[in-house]
Amino acid sequence: MTAKNQDRVNQILHLLLQKGSSCVEDLASMTGASTASVRRDLIKLEQRGLVNRAHGSVELAGKLTYEPFRFDAAFPLREERFADEKRRIAMAAAEMVAEGDTIALSPGTTTTQVARSLRHREGIHIITSAVNIGMELSSQPNAKVTLTGGSIRWPGSFSMVGATAFHSLQKLHFDKVFMGACGIHPEHGLTVIESDEALILGEMVKHARQVVAVADASKIGMISANNVCSTSQIHTIITDDSIEPELVDIFQRQQVRVLVV
Repeated sequence: MTAKNQDRVNQILHLLLQKGSSCVEDLASMTGASTASVRRDLIKLEQRGLVNRAHGSVELAGKLTYEPFRFDAAFPLREERFADEKRRIAMAAAEMVAEGDTIALSPGTTTTQVARSLRHREGIHIITSAVNIGMELSSQPNAKVTLTGGSIRWPGSFSMVGATAFHSLQKLHFDKVFMGACGIHPEHGLTVIESDEALILGEMVKHARQVVAVADASKIGMISANNVCSTSQIHTIITDDSIEPELVDIFQRQQVRVLVV
């Protein structure tokens, strides 16, 4: 594929990440290409599992259907909560990832959306303790994905914890870690519900050059039971525009960048 064609393909993917779906004619108009060229690009993207085509329209390939959802709908229900906000947050997070980066993704619905926003990217290494994120990325031939291993203890969480996960992280280093949260508080830092998960996520933080917290505004200012890291360890918070302006000011005074999308 020529550099020009690759640029057009990346532009199409970016447009679909923003809109979710479109038609061939609109994509041709927005990219300045012919409809025939766009159709050829979409065929190649469909072969890679990145889009679904139907009767002149195209949509970004959706989330995988996980077998546990037959019995436990908790995860997909959480995905639907603040879905638009999470998509915007994820796209902003993906823009922070450079070619050659090694990144870590914590478990969670927002970080799962970050993974989806990275599916078309090449030249990056993704490490995660989330089984479902590994599944999301497993069909992408150009993605290098490493799972920490470990035990899964909570239905529908897909989060791996325990000694195996902990020790595997001790041997790794990340350019960036993208961290979901149950709460992010100016005084109490980033927190989650489960102590075992907090231990694994805290180890991710220790091995990352940059810590990027990704959470919708409902999580900002909240405190959960177990601390992952202090506010001083967070470099950037990406959240949506429902965040209270006072909280933005407080975090910024603590030298934490707040990116509102």
